[in-house]
Amino acid sequence: MKFFRKAAPVAMLATVALTLGACAQSERDTPTPGATNGGAAASGGTLTFGAAGAPKLFDPFYATDGETFRVTRQIFDGLLTLKPGTADLEPALATDMPTSTDGTTWEFKLRTGVKFSDGEPFNADAVCKNFERMFDQNADAQKGPADYWSYTMGAFKDKAAESLYKGCEAKDEATAVISLNRVSSAWPAMLALPSFSMQSPKALTEGKANDVKAQGEGFIYPAYSQAPVGTGPFKFEKYDQANGTVTLARNADFWGDKAKVDKLVFKIVPDESTRRQELKAGSIQGYDLPNPVDWKGLEDEGNQVLVRPAFNILYMGLNPEKNPKLKDLKVRQALYHALNREQLVQTQLPEGATVATQFMPDTVAGYNKSLQPYAYDVEKAKSLLKEAGAEGMTLNFAYPTEVSRPYMPNPQKIAEAIRTDLEAAGVKVKFTAKPWNGGYLDGIDAGSFDAWIIGWTGDYNAADNFIGTFFKGKTNDFHTYSQPWGQQLNDDLVAADSIPDEAQRTAAYEKLNQQIMEEYLPGLALTHSPPALVVGPDVEGIVASPMTAEEFNTASVGGK
Repeated sequence: MKFFRKAAPVAMLATVALTLGACAQSERDTPTPGATNGGAAASGGTLTFGAAGAPKLFDPFYATDGETFRVTRQIFDGLLTLKPGTADLEPALATDMPTSTDGTTWEFKLRTGVKFSDGEPFNADAVCKNFERMFDQNADAQKGPADYWSYTMGAFKDKAAESLYKGCEAKDEATAVISLNRVSSAWPAMLALPSFSMQSPKALTEGKANDVKAQGEGFIYPAYSQAPVGTGPFKFEKYDQANGTVTLARNADFWGDKAKVDKLVFKIVPDESTRRQELKAGSIQGYDLPNPVDWKGLEDEGNQVLVRPAFNILYMGLNPEKNPKLKDLKVRQALYHALNREQLVQTQLPEGATVATQFMPDTVAGYNKSLQPYAYDVEKAKSLLKEAGAEGMTLNFAYPTEVSRPYMPNPQKIAEAIRTDLEAAGVKVKFTAKPWNGGYLDGIDAGSFDAWIIGWTGDYNAADNFIGTFFKGKTNDFHTYSQPWGQQLNDDLVAADSIPDEAQRTAAYEKLNQQIMEEYLPGLALTHSPPALVVGPDVEGIVASPMTAEEFNTASVGGK
């Protein structure tokens, strides 16, 4: 499968003359060669797809996990989206790519006649109300749930001058003008993120969508988070938590090509072997993240394994505020040298997986080709721990249960391999295992663990989407702001993001990648893995996405 890089966002300061209209609809029906099992199909029936984990909620603005976005991507549209099967941007609720003369004021021409599934009109006023809603978050939401806004925009309304977003004006019914405080390489590409989906202003208000409250190590979300209203090809019907199913129904008023199936059901099956058994039994027609060792067997049984390019990173997060020994660079380096990542790749990850040298894949501009992996060297790890006075240190290490991720097929086995390596270097590891959406993600947000494993699949092809997301801002999972160099790293990332010239920006990110890995080492970049999904022989029309951003409105089942 070929990976398609998209044009650098900052290069689009002038108008991008890309008017879609009916063309966009046609492209959605045209499978990308080599990336789809597409074919002619009619409408009707139900497609049941096995999901690897439960969605956190259904308001994508407060989500950061793929299981939530898998569902909300079918319900909502953004102003921009990704061309199926690629990392390329294309308009969605906008009719063209936005225009700007200076990189800070952007005019969006909008589709007309579009309605939210509650009957409310989509227009420029709705666009501005959505952005103002996202901008105006309470203190609890800013602590974690509104992560994507925090990462991409930098600040909220209470610190407006520090935010990338400045304001929104409804110039007329079909024209929204969004102003920024500075140039950013990530704008407008970030608008393809599910978190920036357009939601019904009426439903947001009635459901008190912004009323997020912190409670213990987690958060309580308002009623709207369970009653989403968008403009997408499917409408939310119900979430049956007891049976682990999310049911969506075709949106007959969708502005684009109507969904081919009447119902789309996501059945939550955390155990991968159970997902395979259910596919064989016919109770599901496809599932995500088949075990790499099963790929050939699945194909021999007549199924279709759709392998995505590896546009991800698995890493080990470290929290120096929770464990002060982690403030010492020598300790972080020691942990890195203790890990046998080549063996991890060979024993726990699919063919095509590689050891990471930095926190982004090599297809992103700014990747530093000169960096080499930290060598696996147990004796060096022991020596560094001794120099740091950290011999025999204890590490409270967490891993998730009830989930598989594109970069992490079996979290428990990966965690056990890491524990074996760390203990060989004299580190005492205390495991904490929590369900993905039952304490694990919230625990990371709340800073509850010394160390943990998690990863990231790129949302768009920009360095800022990786190292900017991880290390910018005064609140991030790596707690870099508590380190003496945290402010400098943040300032350098902000500066790199604001460089209009592509070559200069690429060079700045290459230098930053070197500093991050050699001078700072805020976490341990582990591996990159090519994930896959599998569908039965009678399923057609699903286009595999390098961002795991598959849309199901083009899918049909059983020739219906």
